[in-house]
Amino acid sequence: MEVGRGELRHEGGEVTTDRVTLQVISNSLAYASEEMGLALRNTAFSPNIRERMDHSAAVFDREGRLLAQAEHIPVHLGSLPWGLRNMMDACRSSGVDIEEGSMVASNDPYVTGTHLNDLTVVAPIYHKGELAALVVNKAHHADVGGVSPGSISMDATTLQEEGFVLEPAYLVRKSEIVEKTVARFSSHSRTPRERKGDIKAQVAANFTGARRVGAAIAKYGLEEFREASDDAFAHSRAMASTRMAGLTPGTYSARDFLEGVHGEDLRLASKVTVSRKGIEVDYQGTDAQVDYPLNAVFGVTLSGVYFVLRCLLGSDIPANHGAFSAISVKAPAGCLLNPDRPHPVGGGNVETSQRNADVLFRAFADAAPGLVPAAAGGSMNNVMAGGTFRGRPWAFYETIGVGLGGRRGFDGIDGIQCNMTNTLNTPIEEFERSYPIMLVRYEFRPDSGGAGERRGGSGLVRAYRALADGTAFTVVAERERHRPWGLLGGQDGEGTRVTLAHRGKRTSVPSKSRLTLSGGDVVEIWTAGGGGYGPPSKRSASAVASDLEDELLSPARARRAYGTRAGAAQRRARNRSAPRKEMS
Repeated sequence: MEVGRGELRHEGGEVTTDRVTLQVISNSLAYASEEMGLALRNTAFSPNIRERMDHSAAVFDREGRLLAQAEHIPVHLGSLPWGLRNMMDACRSSGVDIEEGSMVASNDPYVTGTHLNDLTVVAPIYHKGELAALVVNKAHHADVGGVSPGSISMDATTLQEEGFVLEPAYLVRKSEIVEKTVARFSSHSRTPRERKGDIKAQVAANFTGARRVGAAIAKYGLEEFREASDDAFAHSRAMASTRMAGLTPGTYSARDFLEGVHGEDLRLASKVTVSRKGIEVDYQGTDAQVDYPLNAVFGVTLSGVYFVLRCLLGSDIPANHGAFSAISVKAPAGCLLNPDRPHPVGGGNVETSQRNADVLFRAFADAAPGLVPAAAGGSMNNVMAGGTFRGRPWAFYETIGVGLGGRRGFDGIDGIQCNMTNTLNTPIEEFERSYPIMLVRYEFRPDSGGAGERRGGSGLVRAYRALADGTAFTVVAERERHRPWGLLGGQDGEGTRVTLAHRGKRTSVPSKSRLTLSGGDVVEIWTAGGGGYGPPSKRSASAVASDLEDELLSPARARRAYGTRAGAAQRRARNRSAPRKEMS
């Protein structure tokens, strides 16, 4: 038999699936992941999932190797392979069989990765009685109990104080929802109805993914499906290897600091080794775990490594097991980036993950010249609030964007979620419709981006007015003392600021605070700007004029940062904004 164009042949000469079909199968898995995310968003109850899209989805083979993922949340996605392997091991040891027609759920961060707010749901896909693949989704639940509304508080000293821990348990059996599991999880939340709705949305997402992947297997056959998986792994591995060869070999080190709740600095240290064998990341020298929730489970640490390398090597490399196979990561047991149970980890998922990305980018700056940007705002700026209003409990969670760092050829992006998160903001209309909070200010933060040939992106100002007495309000943010660093002569971005206005008096409060608000109190959060890239002396007067015209830069700051060119820039800005005479 003659082998046609595009067909593959095994070593023994047997004709296998043509490459076009293999690519069609692989692409179908990526689209299945995206459709899972749409199903989850469209059926969720909470604004955090329905509006902010704080969820992720992926497809795995029967061995737990990543096949495809949607373009969702980096800190979720990077931890999913680690978490799925742990879940499968935990299920085997506890007698929870991932059987046909079942789904298994857990939010235990030491099993699934991330933190207690994230519930992971796993569904197997069987073909003719044989396990063929798995679909997985993870979604952030706005409240899972614990010492404060939102379930992320620097007051927690153990995992149990952060909220309810669901060990791997059946969520679906024989294609029917196990209401007992739903009740166990939701009853510990301050908003149980919302939890029930979001859980069932996660089930719907997995049913959607299982149908799509199952249909592909039924159409093309199980052997062809596995062949497509192996081919996709090999393709990503080859692309990643080629891109890694373009990095400068050597060993590179960097360190940065988390801001502890007692005013102390917590060191994050990374050593990156680039060689022909691949890339090794070693966190030796990172400070020991702490008794408040800035620890990050190892799955979160892995996600930071995968994210940074995906940025540097190229997002066109299909994100699957093969893309990450030449990367090894070590973190000492009992350190901030690999804590021991039952240390609390809620803030580690959202804040330590961001600072991990910062320290990794800094370490790679010399290995990948021209590819690494200046530091982004370095925080998710977590805001949680809750209480009782008109006899009903409520709880709310969101994050606020920052400025991205300047980079070669481009300014940083203004007011955007950065690095390890990829969510939207909560629309003000949805916010005020759902909660006794009024948004009284939301705008770009002037003078927050670091000056440079390419300036850092602008942070944001977002202000919340409590409408009810006794409102619990928690802020967990970073980059208050350690500002986002500039690169190649660029200046640092401005750090985070939080203020409280109470009875006409405005005071500064720490960026990690738990407050009790009276009606009328206003909390205002000024998020960090990105670092500048390149010397400010090289920035063009027209670019400075644009920043002045857009009110991202004040005249006083322009004079300090850009010197003699500030005057010319101001004149240009005035000329641009001056009314033009219409021709008669």
